Amino acid sequence: MTFELPSPTTHDPRLPDHRQAVRKVLVITLVLNLLVVGLKSLVGFWTGSLSLLADALHSVTDSANNVLGLVTNQLASPHPDRDHPYGHQKYEAVGALGIAAFLGIACFEILQSAGERLISGGEPVKMSAIALWIMLLVLGINIGVAFYERRVGLQLGSKILIADAHHTMSDVWITISVLGGLVGVWLGWQWLDLVMAFPVALLVFKSGWTVLRENLPWLVDEMAIAPEAIHTEVMRVPGVVNCHEIASRGLLGRQVFIDMHLIVEPRDLKDAHEITEHVEAVLEEKFGPTRVTIHLEPLGYQSPKITY
Repeated sequence: MTFELPSPTTHDPRLPDHRQAVRKVLVITLVLNLLVVGLKSLVGFWTGSLSLLADALHSVTDSANNVLGLVTNQLASPHPDRDHPYGHQKYEAVGALGIAAFLGIACFEILQSAGERLISGGEPVKMSAIALWIMLLVLGINIGVAFYERRVGLQLGSKILIADAHHTMSDVWITISVLGGLVGVWLGWQWLDLVMAFPVALLVFKSGWTVLRENLPWLVDEMAIAPEAIHTEVMRVPGVVNCHEIASRGLLGRQVFIDMHLIVEPRDLKDAHEITEHVEAVLEEKFGPTRVTIHLEPLGYQSPKITY
C-alpha cells in the first residue's frame, strides 16, 4: 500500500536572512542603552537621588534585553554538538535568571536606602540645571532608541526588535516621571525624590519577576505545546491512525522537543517512515523549530482507549 503525501510548505532558502541586520540594530541599541545607564548612574551618585539610581537599575533591563536578543539572534538556527546534543538554548535562560537575581538584590538595596532615609533622614538631593539637562539628553536617547528599533523591527518583521522597542518605551515613561520628581526637587520639594524612589524600585522588582516567570518554565521542562494541539495537527497527516503519549518541552518559536507514540496504516517500513517524516515537517511548519522523536507501534495497537 502506497500513500501519496503532500509536501508541506518549507522555508525557501532564497528568502532574505535578516539576522545580520537585526544583530547590527541590537549592537547599536546596546551601546546607547549602556550610555543611558552610565549617565543615569553618574547623575544619581552626583546628586544623591535614590529615584534616579532606581531608574538606572531599571534601564539595566534594557541593556540585558539587548544582550539576550543578541544571544537569541545568534542561536536562531542552533546546532547541537557532541557535548550538547539538545542544543545550547538554555544558556540564554540561565543568563536571564542571573539578571533577575541582580535586579532583585538591587531593588532590595534601593528600598533599604529609601527606608533608612525616611526614618533617619540623610543628605539632601543636590539638584542642578546641568543634571536636569543631562537627564533631558538621556530621555532623548531613550525615545530615539525606541522609535529606531520599532521602525527597523517593522521593516524586517523582527519580533525581537519590536518587543525590545516596547520595553524601552516603558522605560521612557518611568524616566519622564523621575525627571518630573527631580524638577520638583530643584524647586525645593526634597520629599519628591523619596516618594518616586519607592514605585520605581517596585518596577525594577516587577521587571526581575517577569524575567524569572518567562524563563523558569523553560529550565524545568514545562509543557511547551498542549498535547491536544499536537494531536490535531498529526491526525491531519494521511495514513496516521492515532498518536498518544505526547510530551513536549522547550520554548515555542525557538526550539521545541516533542515525543510521541504513533500508529500508522502502512505495515511496510519505508511507507511508515515517510509518514513519520511528514509528521515532523507538519509540526515544524505549525510550531516553528521542533525536534520530534516518534515511537512507531503496529496497527494492532489501535484502540479507542488510546488518547493523548
